[in-house]
Amino acid sequence: MECQRKSSGEEDSSGERGSLHTWKGYSYSVTPERVLLTRPVLQAALGTRHGVLLVEGGQVYSFGEFPWKQSQVSEVGPLKPVLESALSGQRVVAVAAGSFHSGALTEDGGVHMWGENSFGQCGLSSLTVVPNPTPVAVLDPDTSPPHTIRVLELACGEQHSLALSAQHEVWAWGSGCQLGLVTTIFPVWKPQKVEHLAGRHVLQVACGAFHSLALVRCLPPQVARRPLPDKCGQCNQLLYTMTDKEDHVIISDSHYCPLGVELLAEGEARLGPGRSPPLGLQSSPSEPLLSSHTSASAPGPHPSITEHTDYERGRTVAQNGEVLTTTDSDISAAGTDSDQTVGGAGSRNSPYTDDQAVKEYLKKLSDTSVAEETAKMTIAGVRFQVSSADSALNSLVSSCASAVGERVVSTYEALSLKKMINYYYPGVGGVAGVPCGVPGGPAEERVRLEESMQGKKSCSTGDIREEEAEGLSRRLSLPGLLSQVSPRLLRRASRPRVRAVPLTPVGGLPEAGELLPSLQTEVWSWGRGEEGQLGHGDNLPRLQPLCIKCLSSKEVVLVAAGAHHSLALTAQSQVRNYIITPHGNLSLRDSSQLCEHLCLSEGIRVWDVGAGAQHTLLLADGDCYQPILYYSGQQVSEGAQDSPQDQTEGYSYTQQPVLLPFCMNLGYVSGVFAGGQSCVALADRNVMGFIVSLHELAAAERKFYCKLSSVKNHILRPLLDLESLSTALGPSSTVLLRSLVRCYSRLCHLTGQHSASLTANLRRRRREFKSLVMLEHASIFLDTYNEYCCSVGNFLVMGGFQALAKPSLDFFGKCPELLQRLAESSEENIPLSDLLVTLFYLPMRHLHEYGRLLLKLGTCFEVSSVDYQKLQDGCSKFEALALHLKRRRKEAEYTYHFWKSFPGKMTDSLRKPRRRLICESSNKALTLQNSGRFSVNWFILFNDALVHAQVNTASHSSYTELCYVPSRHGLKVISPEETFTLLACSSMEKAKWLRSINQAVDQAMSGAGQSGSGAGQRAEPPISRTASYTFYKDSRLKEATYEGRWLAGKPNGRGMVKWLDGRIYTGTFKNGLEDGFGDYVMPSKTLNLNDHYQGHWKEGKMHGIGTYKYATGELYEGSFQDNTRHGHGMLRSGTLNSSSPSVFIGQWVHDKKTGYGVFDDITRGEKYMGMWQDDQRQGTGVIVTQFGLYYEGAFNNNKMQGTGVLLSEDNTTYEGEFSEDWTLNGKGVLTMPNGDYFEGSFTGEWGSGLKVTGSFFKPNLYDSDGDKGRALGRLAVRPEEKWRVVFEECWMRLGCEAPGQGENQRAWENIAVALTTSRRQHRDSPEMNLSRTHNRTLESLEFIPQQHVGPVTMEKYDSIRRYLIKACDTPLHPLGRLMETLVAVYRMTYVGVGANRRLLLQAVNEIMSYLARIFQLVRFLFPDLPDEGGAIPEPSSDPQDKKDSNCADTQHVVSSSALLLPVLLPRLYPPLFTLYALEKEREDDVYWECVLRLNKQPDVALLAFLGVQHKFWPISVPVLGEKTEVVSSTKDACFASATETLQQISTTFTPSDKLQVIQLTFEEITKEVMSSLEDNFLWSMDDLFPVFLYVVLRARIRNLGSEVSLIEDLMDPCVQHGEHGIMFTTLKACYYQIQHEKTT
Repeated sequence: MECQRKSSGEEDSSGERGSLHTWKGYSYSVTPERVLLTRPVLQAALGTRHGVLLVEGGQVYSFGEFPWKQSQVSEVGPLKPVLESALSGQRVVAVAAGSFHSGALTEDGGVHMWGENSFGQCGLSSLTVVPNPTPVAVLDPDTSPPHTIRVLELACGEQHSLALSAQHEVWAWGSGCQLGLVTTIFPVWKPQKVEHLAGRHVLQVACGAFHSLALVRCLPPQVARRPLPDKCGQCNQLLYTMTDKEDHVIISDSHYCPLGVELLAEGEARLGPGRSPPLGLQSSPSEPLLSSHTSASAPGPHPSITEHTDYERGRTVAQNGEVLTTTDSDISAAGTDSDQTVGGAGSRNSPYTDDQAVKEYLKKLSDTSVAEETAKMTIAGVRFQVSSADSALNSLVSSCASAVGERVVSTYEALSLKKMINYYYPGVGGVAGVPCGVPGGPAEERVRLEESMQGKKSCSTGDIREEEAEGLSRRLSLPGLLSQVSPRLLRRASRPRVRAVPLTPVGGLPEAGELLPSLQTEVWSWGRGEEGQLGHGDNLPRLQPLCIKCLSSKEVVLVAAGAHHSLALTAQSQVRNYIITPHGNLSLRDSSQLCEHLCLSEGIRVWDVGAGAQHTLLLADGDCYQPILYYSGQQVSEGAQDSPQDQTEGYSYTQQPVLLPFCMNLGYVSGVFAGGQSCVALADRNVMGFIVSLHELAAAERKFYCKLSSVKNHILRPLLDLESLSTALGPSSTVLLRSLVRCYSRLCHLTGQHSASLTANLRRRRREFKSLVMLEHASIFLDTYNEYCCSVGNFLVMGGFQALAKPSLDFFGKCPELLQRLAESSEENIPLSDLLVTLFYLPMRHLHEYGRLLLKLGTCFEVSSVDYQKLQDGCSKFEALALHLKRRRKEAEYTYHFWKSFPGKMTDSLRKPRRRLICESSNKALTLQNSGRFSVNWFILFNDALVHAQVNTASHSSYTELCYVPSRHGLKVISPEETFTLLACSSMEKAKWLRSINQAVDQAMSGAGQSGSGAGQRAEPPISRTASYTFYKDSRLKEATYEGRWLAGKPNGRGMVKWLDGRIYTGTFKNGLEDGFGDYVMPSKTLNLNDHYQGHWKEGKMHGIGTYKYATGELYEGSFQDNTRHGHGMLRSGTLNSSSPSVFIGQWVHDKKTGYGVFDDITRGEKYMGMWQDDQRQGTGVIVTQFGLYYEGAFNNNKMQGTGVLLSEDNTTYEGEFSEDWTLNGKGVLTMPNGDYFEGSFTGEWGSGLKVTGSFFKPNLYDSDGDKGRALGRLAVRPEEKWRVVFEECWMRLGCEAPGQGENQRAWENIAVALTTSRRQHRDSPEMNLSRTHNRTLESLEFIPQQHVGPVTMEKYDSIRRYLIKACDTPLHPLGRLMETLVAVYRMTYVGVGANRRLLLQAVNEIMSYLARIFQLVRFLFPDLPDEGGAIPEPSSDPQDKKDSNCADTQHVVSSSALLLPVLLPRLYPPLFTLYALEKEREDDVYWECVLRLNKQPDVALLAFLGVQHKFWPISVPVLGEKTEVVSSTKDACFASATETLQQISTTFTPSDKLQVIQLTFEEITKEVMSSLEDNFLWSMDDLFPVFLYVVLRARIRNLGSEVSLIEDLMDPCVQHGEHGIMFTTLKACYYQIQHEKTT
């Protein structure tokens, strides 16, 4: 910190940023030279002998040697760069430099290139050199027309260039195999897409002299998991080989395709989704080839590689080196042992060509008898079968087992149990078809999948064992003798293992999205590999991009390429280099290694790298927060600095990276660059402390991530590998440990991503604090820390760390110095469990570091600024969470120590991971009131429940349903099933417990565990809550679970109850009982179906209107009371095609039919309308059948018994005694249709023959038979007795116990409550949505109208009429419900079999009864409404007008028909008019026949025939708007308007409307006649009747008789003797006249 303060003090005075320093090589006398520019430098790029600089404002400068400038300046010193004026007007955002060419990237994604172009590296054809920056078009040829590709990044090599597009695809141009293109023609002048990387998300590209690198985001696990092949698609060699030794067999998976390209047999390559594949190329190791059931085709010609024979680094490189073809022998010799994946879907084919080859091989391994026996087994097919889900390695193992016979059968079984790959942890990029689950043992016995086989898959994510056996090839030895099989392996094969989780989350953190850089990356390389710079463990070139296995799952965040070496920087600030140079410039000792970890001193964390021709430059964190520089590679002496690059004399090389002593004088370096022999550093001065704060924040995050990674590598992995771990922990703690590891993984991964993000911001020189993800998206960090702290606390509470201590002691020994060092604990002799607790709580300290650094950043701004406020708010969030998690830790430790002292019998049932102790009464601070002398009561207050523990039992209630009332000395606690009073020993203890309960209830309400949850506590928790509870005492609800609203400790409001037997109630509750609307499902014990009730409840029972669907198929809709059908209801039994379908609608009493009801027996075709008692027909009633039989009379014990009247279809009538259904027995009279009748005693069943004892009478011709017709209906139920229960229920809804007995105001209040409740119920039920119009209607009805009080005027009368119309339109209003029910019962009675003409009189009387009883309800609601026939006073003030007013005027006389028929009759009209039509059928037929006959005549003839006077004949009639004279042939033209008006009588419903139509018809006739007569003309009936008769005939009304009868029966009595009455009489007379009219 001293050097930091010193440097800060020095730099604050200068206030400079973006300064550029350059030097060559390393020696103690080297001093960097500063390049002075007017603007800060943002980026630098170095070639072999030149460099390019990007400054603020988007300008580009160049320095060094420029041989391509031709006549321009060809060399400029580094201290005097020149401006590239050709780029003026362009805003450049990035620059790149190759060996002898340069590139620039503009803001709009355009590419500009200049320099050497001999190999097409500038992308401009026909030019050897490009002197000035020139645009290069990157076009997509797959689109029409080709559109320009926007480029994000540019990289340049010696003979090629690469571009990274906005779609994260790679485009290449130039020459050489380093392009990665499928071509043998060079140069490639136009940029082409590298199809081998198509479909992958490329993050960065880098170019060496003759090789290329790409940093690629790993594919999602579901894409990477595919079946694996058995053979290489290119060289056709087996991916697994088997070598037999004297006593064992070696299976090796070390196969490399020498060219890095695998061709499929079909010539098709797999690419990403939606991409067009190149010719015959495999896309990547992450996308394995699909397994084939046939052997690969013979090797064909391999893609050529470009061999560059000239390795000089000057400009004299040969043009397009020779094209070579790699032979099979070269390929076979190129394979080396390496890390490979085993497993996957292998081929079912044997590794041998045929059975004969198997026999020959077996002879080599064993004696003749064993060989013959095994060969027979193999040929017969009785061998180890490998399923498609097993790997090819398992196929080889089975072949070996066949070869050596039973000696290795047990070994193979052990290996099969392990599946050879189940040590791989589930969810971390497993292989399709391979079961994941069991972790493995030590490294030498494990087959690992973290580092996958080349040509099959690249590891997408890290794994718990990703660091073990790094860089080594694995071979599996199978001993030849059973005695040599490791017993330990066999034991472990059958031992259950703890199922672990990956330490790197698959796919990262979902909520982080694209906010943070990905750590799940792969590095792909291609091009020349003579010096090992490709990192594949050999010196072979690669024509196509190939994934570097050893860098998979290493979390590489940056790649850099020198001329002949490569560097990869990981998120753990480690540098991986993979080179084999002749000079060994990075100290690699073993040329066979794939990649080497660059060793630096402990605590040195590298975060930027630069690669030159023969050297590497590293930027790292030092002891203070000011970055330091390390140099490795070629040392350039002062005398040799200007010598040519390819001369090696005078050079030496560092043995290891060395610290550059001048780095502390440069300031805060944010980026390093290298190229040729040069080094460049970009530095900032500490402006007001802001720069140092940013560096300190990034350095702290890198240090913290390295710390977390060390814990992961040195603590978690070894512990999870222990065989005794699952036994020591037990099942519950094992699950918690798995959760802890998962949460630790998320926290570690988030920290690594954030560290990479902060580092990238420094490298990109993004200095604004708004780019800080932790500030703009703090919730991601807060939630992750909260989740992790919760998992640690849960593991601690359940004693997990105590159980973990023993296996940890076995591993770390009695001196766990490593644990102490990682836990930063200085205490001595600390228990191992406490040390583990300290270690896992260590990440919480970093929250304070976040707060401190954000606050330090805030001090760089004015206190009043918005930036300061944002930083202050961010600091407050992290500090508040740190304090909250500190309290959570104390709660967990307090709870853990409590469980250690708690009696063990009840611990298992009460101890839960998330349960925390608040306080307990072991010190007798709280006692139970009225408890026994020797009773033991222990009250324990947890964060989720209050527990009342006794000797052997413990009852607990969660706070969400608990209610308590403070009393004078204690608390009255109300739980769902019990109530008790607690007494405190002192007022202080009472206050303590009350405060604790308040806090616990409030946290339970708001969601426990939220950060800062106690900040906004209420003085008292809410009395209404939502919770879940399982009853254990209540007999009715025992073992049932309730979930919903609570009030005062009881279910109240909406909720759901589930019983163990399958019953479910969903609805409203009140005081702990079902009350209101609810849905109840009850399984049937005998049928595999459910009873389902949906309706109203009261005090835990079905009460009110509801629908019950029985499991038997029956359906009841109606009223319930005390869980029984009671009141009006309808029961449907069966269906139309079932055995006994029937429908009953009527009154029920205690689940039985009692009272008036209608029963429709569909099977027998009968309908009964009468009285019931105890489910039997009892009393008077009517039966009609589908065959036309009609019976009315007495019923007893469900039979026709007593006096009755029976009519048949032909009007045969019997009136007398009955004993059974349709059985005559006793005295009676049988009347024939012609009037003859028998009188006497009758016996027998109707229709089967009757026995008659009596007299036969033939009446006189002049006898009257009118009395017999009037007798029909007198034995039926009286109309006022029908549906009495329907009206009683309506009165009850209004609050009246009996009709007319109640308070008017209470009735209106009940209406408003019913409407409001129904609206709320429909709003809460999506399936019962109301229309907008219906909602508006209900809103208007909720207001109590003012018309119900005060004298009724015509205005109030009209308001009442409109109110009744709206009320009857909605079934939610009591009157609307009544109207809906009456319509249903009326249709049920008189539709179907009930459509019998003999029921007409009853149907009419029933309607009149409805009107009277509804009018009684209306007058109760509007008490000032006059009684039936009462007059409403005129609004006129003239007394004489009132005196002369006509009492017959309907507008002034109140009647039930005028007020209610317009509402009721339209709903009842269809069945009623059908009865009228059946009754008047014969008369209407006669009338209609005459109408048809008379209408054949023309108008003039018909007028003359009817006797219409000539003065009333129309002279002319309007036709199409023109007057036309009436002639003898004119037809249907006279009085046409009157005819059309009269025809409307069939479209109206009520008698008043029909009378209005008749009146309009007379007016139309008068209007037409008046046009030709005097104005003072008055009609006489003799003149009017013939004209009206003509109009009736021309109107052609089909059922005029029915219309006339309906009007006559239902007409308002007050209009019978008025003008309407006269007009109706005229129409009636016309009807009878037409029936008797005869033409001559």
